[in-house]
Amino acid sequence: MATSQLTPKQNQKIKSPIIDINHRLNQVLPAFDNLNKELFPSFYLVNTFSDHFLFNIVKHKDTKAKIAYLNKLKNIYRASKNNPDILFIITDASVKNNIAMLVTHIRKEQALITKAIYHTMNISPTKAELFAIRYGISQAVHINDIINIVVVTDAIPAAQKIFDTSYHPFQLHSITIFQDLRAFFSKNPRNSITFWDCPSNDKWSPYQLVNKESKTSKFYPILPSKTSWD
Repeated sequence: MATSQLTPKQNQKIKSPIIDINHRLNQVLPAFDNLNKELFPSFYLVNTFSDHFLFNIVKHKDTKAKIAYLNKLKNIYRASKNNPDILFIITDASVKNNIAMLVTHIRKEQALITKAIYHTMNISPTKAELFAIRYGISQAVHINDIINIVVVTDAIPAAQKIFDTSYHPFQLHSITIFQDLRAFFSKNPRNSITFWDCPSNDKWSPYQLVNKESKTSKFYPILPSKTSWD
């Protein structure tokens, strides 16, 4: 328990079985909730609200298609300035020296209304990205009069895990997002969520700002293990 009070620099200097065991235990956590109602075949979100969500994935090797794709995303963002029905969630996460930094910006009418920065140790990049998306969605669904949520991320494979009903290490995050989205979709038949792929090398300024913060913010982890993080 005392190891959680050490700084990353102190941890690096200590070599002992206690440190090794601490790191190993951080990898062992309950990851599945097999009996959760969200995973019942007749209750799948992908079946009951299949037309309420969409993934847009960029074709990286097709230059013309990529430019057209990014222009479409930029046009939607520009249009949102005069459309209070649209909410943008822009997320990014980076992992360096076993410390994950997650940044989420929520924008309405292009104005930044919520910003969150999380940092922790001993989690995978996919889990970090998924948690950043989860945080954004959990905030967005409680904002009144929102019809379309637009999630911009460079981690589309992580986002697709949300709608994966099979057993996987991120299932508990998926269940939480299922519950939020089910309430959001049920509130209004027009409500929807769209996921947009935005690679970090594409110079779109709202995403670049989030990407820069995820790589340059310097904090010691307030959640030093996977157990406290979960």
